[in-house]
Amino acid sequence: MVDVRGLHKSFGLVEVLRGVDLQVRAGEVTVVLGPSGSGKSTLLRTINHLEKVSSGSVSVDGELIGYRRAGDRLHELRERDVLKQRTHIGFVFQNFNLFPHLTVLENITEAPVSALGRSRAEAQVTARRLLDRVGLSDKADAYPRQLSGGQQQRIAIARALALEPKLLLFDEPTSALDPELVGEVLDVIKDLARSGTTMIVVTHEIGFAREVADTVVFMDDGRIVEQGPPAQLLDDPQHERTRAFLSKVL
Repeated sequence: MVDVRGLHKSFGLVEVLRGVDLQVRAGEVTVVLGPSGSGKSTLLRTINHLEKVSSGSVSVDGELIGYRRAGDRLHELRERDVLKQRTHIGFVFQNFNLFPHLTVLENITEAPVSALGRSRAEAQVTARRLLDRVGLSDKADAYPRQLSGGQQQRIAIARALALEPKLLLFDEPTSALDPELVGEVLDVIKDLARSGTTMIVVTHEIGFAREVADTVVFMDDGRIVEQGPPAQLLDDPQHERTRAFLSKVL
């Protein structure tokens, strides 16, 4: 489903990604761990072309993201074509990014109506079903400011699901939450994992990684240092840098 090859990304003279290769199969959950500044969030943002790559390529479900290939050269797609690609890649941010002036129901229906051309009535039926799925069917007419952080993040997940994406990206979805609200968001993501949704989740929640991930990836200094099944990487890491990181967080 996801094929990242030779990915490099620099901001000015600062190289943030240094040749990342990553493959994620359909229906699998990949959890990305690593210290702050290791390139985890930048990797996610290049997968849906929120950040342009410096070199390398990203494909989702066989489609090159952000570019078209002509011979040996890559040409960047027009913005409207990139936006169309993004409808297949849901992105859940750590700070929710809900529209404050729209109700919960309007937040979820906006993209299906504007990006997919769905009727508002159809989009609202889907939105109410998704609200029920994330346990917030009674909040359709509320505004984001009236919700807790955990509730806002669950709405953000419902909004991402409304586009019926092939892939869901989560960028530290619980890092902005009070500790007692983390569980309610992770429970929703666990439910998605059980339903076979393809996901890449950047998180510091080691217990979640152990329970849900098919593959755990450890990044440091813009590179993938080590990856493998949770039992292997978390309990018997092979690389000294992975061991040092886990000793501080476990």
